[in-house]
Amino acid sequence: MWTRTQPVPPASAAPALASTPGTEHVLRRLEWTVIRRLDGLLQGDYRTLLRGAGLDLADLREYQHFDDVRHIDWNVTARLQQTHVRVFTEDREMSAWFLLDLSPSVDFGSGEQRKRHVSTEFVAVLARLLTRHGNRVGALLYGAGVDTVIPPGGGRRHVLHLLHAMQNRPLAGDTGGTRLHELLASAAAVVRRRSTLFVVSDFISEPGWEKPLGELARRHDVVAVRLLDPMELDLPDLGLIPIRDAETGEQLLVDTHDAGFRKRFARIAAQREAELRQALARAGVDTLELCTDDDLVASVLRFTDLRKRRSRLPGAGAPVSPLSAHLHVAA
Repeated sequence: MWTRTQPVPPASAAPALASTPGTEHVLRRLEWTVIRRLDGLLQGDYRTLLRGAGLDLADLREYQHFDDVRHIDWNVTARLQQTHVRVFTEDREMSAWFLLDLSPSVDFGSGEQRKRHVSTEFVAVLARLLTRHGNRVGALLYGAGVDTVIPPGGGRRHVLHLLHAMQNRPLAGDTGGTRLHELLASAAAVVRRRSTLFVVSDFISEPGWEKPLGELARRHDVVAVRLLDPMELDLPDLGLIPIRDAETGEQLLVDTHDAGFRKRFARIAAQREAELRQALARAGVDTLELCTDDDLVASVLRFTDLRKRRSRLPGAGAPVSPLSAHLHVAA
C-alpha cells in the first residue's frame, strides 16, 4: 500500500544512522541548544508535561468543556445550581514511558534530518526535562517486534542509557509491515501503574492499533507523538524518481513531473491524514506532530500549551495556531 511507500531520499539527504554522533555528544548539544531554552520558557508550566493522579483537593471551579465528569462535585452543584468540579493537587512522582516505533519507515527523511533523528531528539529533550524534575522515564523499543524494555529510572545516566539503546541497534530488515498494535499491547502488559505514555511513531502501520491505543488511554495519560516528513504529504516535481516501500524494500519508478500523478498523491495523502487524525481523536489522546523540517522547541511549547488548555490551568491562552503546514499539535 502507498501508506508504507516513501520516496527514496536524494544523495544530499540525512546520512545513515551509523554515522550519528555518540549519545553523550547528542545529549550535551541538546542540553545547551534546547533544554536550557525550554527550562526558562516553561517556567511554571512544567506540570503540564505530566498529568498526575493526586487525591488532595485544591479548589473548586465551574465545569468547562473537556473536564472529567468524574470530578464533578454534585453537592456543590446542587447548592449553587451551577456545575462545579473538584481540582486536585497532582502527584508529580509519576513515571513517563516512551513507546518507540523504530521500524524501517522511521528511517526516512527528505532533508537534513530523518524521522528517527527527530524521534531521538524528542526523547532526549523530554526525558531530560522530566528526570531533572525528579520523575522517572522508561521505554519500549519496537523494530520487527518489541525487542527492548527499559524500566523507569531517573538521572542523566539513565537518559544516556535510553538514547544509547535507540541509536545503537541494528536497523530492522524487511519486516513485512509495522504492527503497531503489538507495541501497544506490550505496553498494556508492562506498564501497570498509571503513567504518562508517549507513543512516538509515524503511524505507518498495519490496521488494528486504534483499539489498543484507546484502551491504553482509558488507563493512562497517552500522547501520540507522530513523526512525518514534508515529502510524505506533497511530492515536488523531481522528474523520474524511485519510490520504495520502506519495510519490504520493493521499488518502482514514478514520474513526478506528471502533474496529475502529484495531485493524486496529494489527494491520497490528505485522505490518510484526515483518517489518521480521526482515529487518534476517537482514541482520546493528545497528538503532537513532529516534522523533520521544523523546530523542536516550538513543538514542545505548543504541546505544553495544549496540555494547559486541556487541563484549564490558570493563565491558559487562546487556542494554538500551527506554525507550519506540517507541524502542529492537534486536539
